[in-house]
Amino acid sequence: MTGQPLARRALAEALGTGALVVAVVGSGIMAARLSPDDVGLQLLENAIATALALGVIIVVFGPVSGAHLNPVVSMVAWWSGLRRGGGLPGREVGVYVAAQTAGAVGGAVLANVMFDLPAVEFAATARAAGHLWISEIVATSGLILLIFALARTGRATLTPAAVGAYIGAAYWFTSSTSFANPAVTVGRAFTDTFAGIAPSSVPAFVAAQLVGAAAGLVLLGALYPAAHPGHVTASPAPAARGGDRR
Repeated sequence: MTGQPLARRALAEALGTGALVVAVVGSGIMAARLSPDDVGLQLLENAIATALALGVIIVVFGPVSGAHLNPVVSMVAWWSGLRRGGGLPGREVGVYVAAQTAGAVGGAVLANVMFDLPAVEFAATARAAGHLWISEIVATSGLILLIFALARTGRATLTPAAVGAYIGAAYWFTSSTSFANPAVTVGRAFTDTFAGIAPSSVPAFVAAQLVGAAAGLVLLGALYPAAHPGHVTASPAPAARGGDRR
């Protein structure tokens, strides 16, 4: 880990995940207002803003907490530590996940308020279909593979740019627009805007993301079975994601 006290790391995870949701939700609202008749342009605006913000957030919070910003990243960091030493201690995983989830909800509320909307307005956009769940498995497995492959090969300094680029691209090559993050998924249920997801759709999305994390671990073991001598065990990462009004 980074050597910072757990309370400071938890604060960084809450603030970082909250900032990520502010970027996702806020840029979605702005895109819908600026380009009301062009959903493709809305998605492009949302994707670019999220990808750029994500890289900056990782740079800011990475030195404090590792900038996981995502429960599945914290879980994989813990699991990798069990098998290889280091990583995130099991007793801290719950703290990270709670901080990330609280931060995500707070970020959605803040974005709503910044755009003069009700602070809490549960989303009405249902996202419940097999192709969306498959997309979440693909998006999450790719994210896990990317983050921990960089860590295991001593290239963690590339994480802000690489993860931002991946999420920006995954907006477009997945039908779900790549949520890939249980905390962010929960947070986005609290906003009935471009990036929202109906609360009833959240459990299946989270389940798909957990399956994707497991698949990413399998791919990581197959492709990168040995860690670089200078590997970083608590890799920066997140996730995120865009709105979809298809």
